[in-house]
Amino acid sequence: MTIGLGGAILIFALMVCARIVGAQQGSFPAPLELPRNQPQSGAGSTLEVPANGLQHGATDQLPPIAPQAPQELSIAPRQLRNQSGYEQVTVTVTKQDGTYQTGLQRDDLQLSIDGQNRPIEFFRRDLNTPVSVGILVDTSGSMRPKIPQARAAITTFIEQLNPQDDIFLVAFSDRDYLLQPFTLNHRLVIDKLQILNPWGETALYDTIIEGLIRVRHGRWDKKALLVVTDGMDNESQADLQDVVAYARRMGVLVYSIGIGEDNGGGGGGLFSAFSGIDEVDGRTLRLLSGETGAKTYVLREVGDGEAMRDACRSISEELREQYTVGFVAPNASSGGYRTIRVDVPKHPEDTVRVRKGVTVAGGTESASAGAIGAP
Repeated sequence: MTIGLGGAILIFALMVCARIVGAQQGSFPAPLELPRNQPQSGAGSTLEVPANGLQHGATDQLPPIAPQAPQELSIAPRQLRNQSGYEQVTVTVTKQDGTYQTGLQRDDLQLSIDGQNRPIEFFRRDLNTPVSVGILVDTSGSMRPKIPQARAAITTFIEQLNPQDDIFLVAFSDRDYLLQPFTLNHRLVIDKLQILNPWGETALYDTIIEGLIRVRHGRWDKKALLVVTDGMDNESQADLQDVVAYARRMGVLVYSIGIGEDNGGGGGGLFSAFSGIDEVDGRTLRLLSGETGAKTYVLREVGDGEAMRDACRSISEELREQYTVGFVAPNASSGGYRTIRVDVPKHPEDTVRVRKGVTVAGGTESASAGAIGAP
């Protein structure tokens, strides 16, 4: 059989394509081929950042996961949850030596809203309370030497969670990639850590906003994000004001581990350039954790990863040593932002962490509606 010139060219082109496809199998950048603004369904779907800031797009319409509440889960009575102005916050109390103040009761805490004392309508110790957790891992190019340590640390974090916690995993560089949707099968999340592949820039703000939107659709009323990053935002459409506004509204604990020279700790700049150490946005990370009542860990160097594993263990432990406090905000019909303060009068030397405030919906649906125990 004789093959013409055109046929020979076609065969050669097919062979080249086959080599390219074979070489790319298993590479992380494959998700780049996903079309933007695709429907939010299936394991491969990826959230898109709303172009208009705080106005929600299709990502705000994710269907809630079917309720599967464990028998021991304590939630506020339905009548209280349906009351206008009802809100819940997570409270962390630590002693002077850094250990947790455990065993507190409702009467041990004093709550004030906008400077006025308010009764605590619901109280829960969160020792066995399941949490909806989103894990956001920076996979920009600068993370290349740190990915193995990040895998090990996040694996430690997951292994110490409550088996009933539901988790999702997102990798991000110049955009976010949903590697594992919400699941109770923690092994699936750990397995997906193996495909992390660093490249590109850092869309930190956009990714945190999308993480906050996604985690609100988790199963449980207590929600948290873990953000692992080594850089500064240089690719987001959103700005710092946007991400802080989302954090205030959503009521999600935003924990973070920053790796590099802390831009909020007096270093950075020329020192980072000459030392070869990446500069991390510790200022923003601490701002978000402070707004939400969580905590930020900044590690100047990743080393063998032990410090990162310690940070992950500490965050897992903290989620089990907290309290949930529910209250009814005064003048709820007017809506608006209300400042929060919680004290432990019997232990004035203790440190109390709680989100700085809540945004009262003014009669509309709360940010975490649809989850079990949602306020």
